[in-house]
Amino acid sequence: MEAISEKEAYQLTKPMIYTLVTSLDKNGNVNALGVSWLTKVSTDPPLWIISIDPRRYSYEGIDLHKEFVINFPVIEQAEGAMLCGTISGRNQNKLDMANLDTIPSIKIKTPTIKDCLVSIECKVVNQFIAGDHTIFVGEVVACQADKSKSAHIYVTSDYTIFALDKNGKNIS
Repeated sequence: MEAISEKEAYQLTKPMIYTLVTSLDKNGNVNALGVSWLTKVSTDPPLWIISIDPRRYSYEGIDLHKEFVINFPVIEQAEGAMLCGTISGRNQNKLDMANLDTIPSIKIKTPTIKDCLVSIECKVVNQFIAGDHTIFVGEVVACQADKSKSAHIYVTSDYTIFALDKNGKNIS
């Protein structure tokens, strides 16, 4: 083993899950942000955390409305999902540009992205600053799934997208 920088170490930990977190802006318009920094942190109650840079447009909506949806896109949505992670929704509708539709969520106002494998609706129950990001702790209030889908997407250090089936076989 050799000493390396934290940045090099981080790149070697990829691939990572790639999700789209939907939120509402101050005018009630839906936005989607590509997020890989997330994890489940509690079973009782069910809690997930997402890490968002306060400079991101989605940050102000999550901070204001105290809710978000974690959407796990499938390989057929990969191109649109990646677009949502590379441009800002501050002055344009990323979901329209990405050809991604939304459907109503079950228990919150923020819409869910249609045709994802799984979508997890969360109400913010805590938030705190962690360096240059804010950690939003969301309590799961509802979930939806399209069980006809086989897998969600992952992203590598060079932004290659792939998906694995239930047996771990690459299906991309």
